[in-house]
Amino acid sequence: MPRRKKPPAYPAAAAQPAPAADPAGAPPFFNRELSWLAFNARVLSEAEDDRTPLLERLKFLAIFSSNLDEFFMKRVGGLKRQADAGICRRSLDGRTPPQQLAAIRAAIPPLLQRQADCFRTGLAPALRQHNIFLEDWDALDSEARLAARRYFQTRVFPVLTPLVVDPAHPFPFISNLSASLGIFLRHPLSREEIFARVKAPEVLPGWVRLELPDQPGKALFISLLDLIRHNLDALFPNMEIMRVMPFRITRNADMERDEEDADDLLEFVEKEIRQRRFENAVRMEYIPADASMVALLTRELGLDPDDVYEMPGLLDYTGLMSLAGLAEPGLRYAPWTPVTPPPLQDPGADIFSAIRGGDLLIHHPYEDFNSSVERFIRQAADDPSVLGIKMAVYRTEEQSPCMRTLIRAAEAGKQIVCLVELQARFDEERNIYWAQAMEQAGIHVVYGIVGLKTHAKIALVIRDEPGGIRCYAHIGTGNYHTQTARLYTDLSLLTCRAGITADLVALFNHLTGRSLNCAYQRLMVAPINMRDRFLELIRREIEFRKARRPARIIAKMNSLEDDVICRALYQASQAGVAIDLIVRGFCCLIPGRPGLSENIRVVSIIGRFLEHSRIFYFRNGAADPADGDFYIGSADWMYRNLLARVEVVAPIEAGNLRRDCWEILQVLLRDRRQAWNLQPDGAYRRATPPAGQADAGTHAALMQRARQRAAHPAG
Repeated sequence: MPRRKKPPAYPAAAAQPAPAADPAGAPPFFNRELSWLAFNARVLSEAEDDRTPLLERLKFLAIFSSNLDEFFMKRVGGLKRQADAGICRRSLDGRTPPQQLAAIRAAIPPLLQRQADCFRTGLAPALRQHNIFLEDWDALDSEARLAARRYFQTRVFPVLTPLVVDPAHPFPFISNLSASLGIFLRHPLSREEIFARVKAPEVLPGWVRLELPDQPGKALFISLLDLIRHNLDALFPNMEIMRVMPFRITRNADMERDEEDADDLLEFVEKEIRQRRFENAVRMEYIPADASMVALLTRELGLDPDDVYEMPGLLDYTGLMSLAGLAEPGLRYAPWTPVTPPPLQDPGADIFSAIRGGDLLIHHPYEDFNSSVERFIRQAADDPSVLGIKMAVYRTEEQSPCMRTLIRAAEAGKQIVCLVELQARFDEERNIYWAQAMEQAGIHVVYGIVGLKTHAKIALVIRDEPGGIRCYAHIGTGNYHTQTARLYTDLSLLTCRAGITADLVALFNHLTGRSLNCAYQRLMVAPINMRDRFLELIRREIEFRKARRPARIIAKMNSLEDDVICRALYQASQAGVAIDLIVRGFCCLIPGRPGLSENIRVVSIIGRFLEHSRIFYFRNGAADPADGDFYIGSADWMYRNLLARVEVVAPIEAGNLRRDCWEILQVLLRDRRQAWNLQPDGAYRRATPPAGQADAGTHAALMQRARQRAAHPAG
């Protein structure tokens, strides 16, 4: 199995801008972790907002919990590892790891209380009005309890495995994110209490629908954990059940890596996945019982008191995600079917001819991934003139059409190369599966460069045409993943421009063959030239402003953290350049601070779709703003994206596509429904429309735009 290639010597980075001074003397950055928690609070706000359809509010409640789980596994786990090792590296805002952990601990309980209040006093009563009941055992009538006991005996009881702790049975291993019941038992003839643990089986739904023949219109659910709790007598007959406490633990997923010494990267990652199950616990959540059980679990799991969270409501809200899919159309977003992009509306047309007729920019999920990107790969596999396909894959799904298409193309004798990122966090097993399946089909599978995740979303098709060899490229902001392409907003560029495809040829040679060619002419490629090129573009806007020519910067991304880029933006603001930053997640830059960043605005868009696309705009002195420079790609303005990953950002060169990008950015900046404005003190304030006016929000506006463009392609 091939190893990751060792990195070649990259050219030295250009001189960095001097730090921008903060007149107030405070650190000119927000804390990354606290800013992320503020992002997750905005997700929670979607669940609290009664303008959001009721079942979608349940979904946002589940997403809030799922996000928090991952935050503890990755970010808190990493901070705890640093703190335990005595590492004193400070964050951008000057905090040590223990100080950050203390700040996180203080910030989370109020969010958990908001979540509990939202479910208890907002969503549960509202669902009852629509005959949907999410109840606990005590609220069930006799018919419902009988149905619940039947379900327990036939579906749950056979799967359960009670584990008792005594001299012959050590404290059991408790898996990551598993919901459990801690139980103190006593034999009738003994005064000694025994601890037992019962895990809620993950193979069963977290919420059980009870069949009520006498109440056919009623949808009644009880949580699986509550169902088990009130039927423990079946598991422990003739034993006295003293006290019961639901609890759940989270384990660290931020593990130390040394892939330099790995003889086989595939074997290394497989071992890491197995090891992850046994990493230290970093959090325990519980529903109140008594102090002795909390103390026992805290001690046995090796946790500190600050790692233990008393939950004011449900133990785990992630199970609500399945209920959000109930067949209640009036309680969900209106269905959306992505439209076929106008240039590709003829299903029998040759996609390569369409690309030769002009670059295509596809906006997902408004425009269809299947009829554009998948079609590009599918036709390349079937076209006898295509000699080869090269692709870089970061994440994909279990039944990936793109991966199956590559296998079919290889079996047909085409030259196929696929760079698979084995260390895409939490998708390693799926990527290993596809890497092995492709190797068995004869595809050249490579794993990139040691120490650098390959995060770029790129594909190259090499075609033999009457005029000679021509290359076609796909460069995107999102993964080759049909499911997320319906939920995430992303952009895909399809082009055969020689400058771009020549750069991609060189990049693939660099990734697969250690080529030392780092002279990319059209593409920004991290870690080679991307940060330096962005800094040059920011400095260019400063010079235009000084020359009293039009200057402006708009950048849309998931997260903003790189201190060098932030300081350059501060300098641009101080020079008078207007800057709009559309940052969905965390943002370490402080906007609107006098003397530092008063010309910078930061907005976050949260709603139906997850804002995942990256668009970068620099006006470049253009009289018409739509004639400025636009770029799209896979990288956020974060240190890891700019210097510790392989990323690609491409220019949008066609005039009509530049105007498309400009229109998209203007819709985002005009939003008064889904937008949150970041304040100088770190708080986010929800945007509101002017009095008497309604605003449907970014996503509704862009769906309408896609419909109109599909219906009137010439327009």
